[in-house]
Amino acid sequence: MKKVLALMLALAAGPLAAETLVVGDQVQLRPVSIALPRPGSSMTAVEMQFGAPKTRHDAVGKPPITRWDYDGFSVYFEYQHVVHAVAVATGETP
Repeated sequence: MKKVLALMLALAAGPLAAETLVVGDQVQLRPVSIALPRPGSSMTAVEMQFGAPKTRHDAVGKPPITRWDYDGFSVYFEYQHVVHAVAVATGETP
């Protein structure tokens, strides 16, 4: 019974994502309204799903971190896999 309950809770939770908005001196969160690449996705999979990025930044640091910018979001890769995707206002860069 405990295993079934744990499985149901895990499936119901699903991934959570929110946009952070700063209005005046107040910080607000709202659900992300666009699809973002999932952590662990390969660069090839991201490009197949979302197309070529507007900008590809060179890798920096060790491990190498690469950023691709799209309209509305940026994707961060460690080596060849997504570690984070961030929604940004159109026209902004992180």
